[in-house]
Amino acid sequence: MKVILLQDVKSIGKKGDLCNVSDGYARNFLLPRKLAKEANAQAMNEFKNAEAAKEYKVKVETEKAQQNVAALSGKVVKITAKAGQNGKLFGSVTAKELAEEINKQYGVEVDKRKIALENDIKSFGTYNFDVKFYNGHTATMSVVVAEG
Repeated sequence: MKVILLQDVKSIGKKGDLCNVSDGYARNFLLPRKLAKEANAQAMNEFKNAEAAKEYKVKVETEKAQQNVAALSGKVVKITAKAGQNGKLFGSVTAKELAEEINKQYGVEVDKRKIALENDIKSFGTYNFDVKFYNGHTATMSVVVAEG
């Protein structure tokens, strides 16, 4: 019997998979526990629509990530900060501040958790960092920290 899994089932498959299982296993275990539903015509149509929606979402997100990488690669973000003696900053420049400045200067929404800094920025100068987008697309940018 063909079934579409509604939840992950050990040794059978993951949620949303189309699986072929024995009739007894499906009728006595999977269906009563709402772990799967029978793959009739309506369920198969829903399954195909869900797969098409997933593929479309992946395609759209990938295109958006490529556009963001093209817009941001090699760009420079300028941040001003207050500092004490010897050019050391009060605190540090954080990924949150970088995300806000990227949004202000280039109009691209970036999640602060997707910014990868090599080291903490605690003094004036130029530093490189990576901005990660969907599915492995990465833009390398620079930040210039100046006295404000």
